[in-house]
Amino acid sequence: MKNILWILCVLSIQNGLWAQDLETLISLGLENNPEIKQYHIQYEIANEKVNEVNTIPNTEFSYGYFISEPETRTGAQKMKFSLKQMIPWFGSITARENYINSMSDAKYEEIAVAQRKLIVSISNAYYNMYDLQSKDLVIQQNIDLLKVYETMALNAVETGKASAVSVLRLQMRKNDLTELKGVLHQKYLSQQAALNSLLNRDLSVAVVLIDDLPMPEHDFDVMASDLEMHPELLKYDKLYASVVQSELLNQKEKSPMIGFGIDYIPVEKRPDMDFADNGKDIFMPMVSLSIPIFNKKYKSNSKQNELKQLEIDAQKQSQFNKLQQLMDEAINERMASRLSYDTQLKNLEQAENAKSILLKSYESGNIDFNDVLDIQELQLKFQMGLINAIRNYYRQTTMINYLSK
Repeated sequence: MKNILWILCVLSIQNGLWAQDLETLISLGLENNPEIKQYHIQYEIANEKVNEVNTIPNTEFSYGYFISEPETRTGAQKMKFSLKQMIPWFGSITARENYINSMSDAKYEEIAVAQRKLIVSISNAYYNMYDLQSKDLVIQQNIDLLKVYETMALNAVETGKASAVSVLRLQMRKNDLTELKGVLHQKYLSQQAALNSLLNRDLSVAVVLIDDLPMPEHDFDVMASDLEMHPELLKYDKLYASVVQSELLNQKEKSPMIGFGIDYIPVEKRPDMDFADNGKDIFMPMVSLSIPIFNKKYKSNSKQNELKQLEIDAQKQSQFNKLQQLMDEAINERMASRLSYDTQLKNLEQAENAKSILLKSYESGNIDFNDVLDIQELQLKFQMGLINAIRNYYRQTTMINYLSK
């Protein structure tokens, strides 16, 4: 349920069609990704260990045959059968179960961490594909625009208003963009294969993307307290609890063990004699007590558990600092992406105005195609920067959600 709520939070800032599509991909990944399955299996194994420890020591059965038969008043002893069962001290088995359950709780947090990381990987691969797809469309638009400029330049050359060099520069620029378009297509296929790999399906399966990914009007607030509930930190709480249970188990194992058993010795009747209990078998109930007199082992375990608790506290604080740093970086990077987006929009508007002025100059018969090419290159730069800003904004938003939701 926590994962589902987190996914919805990730998707809440995007439009419905795209959100539904990404949610579908995430659901497929959570269901099919082999790494997630691996963590689930490990968790099931950890749970199954409860049945392993919910046992008592093996029942001991022994048999002995008297090579030299001891003679007793009631007859000769032929053989001996023994049966013994040791029982742990009261509460020992429960302590074992509690310890194993605490370890499985820590494994469960590992599942939550793996699921979050998978969601981030799927989302980032999707954003990268959107980035490449959008750039491909922009480049195609610029190629089409250069074709128009090329036609204009050819007409100007015929009328003597431009040189053939302008036409060649436009054609070379068009060739460069055509090459870049091919490179982007190959990168797109690579990202598509990476996304399909995360979903554990054929790498060539086509992924349909939305054409437009808008910049949200407002950034959602991030609470510092949200970071404290991150599963990467909760895992250390569960590990700490498992060490506490380990110490309780250690104290129980220091306790004695009680044993119950019985010895049975068949006795052969004495021949040529008739008296009471002749040949009467021997039954001997027994009670035993196993006392750990030399308990240096348990003292050492207690010291180790104490040190493990200190280690886990240090690990948790270290991880918290790392996550806090990642959160701060993601928030600042997201703010920078929004600033970059606003700047690129302004630059694009000004480049569009400059282009309009140049086109009006063409109508009046006075145009410098070098200026046209310069403006076109600037316009493409701003368009690419706009796409980068949108991609980075959503990537950082995904990281913020990973850390806080």
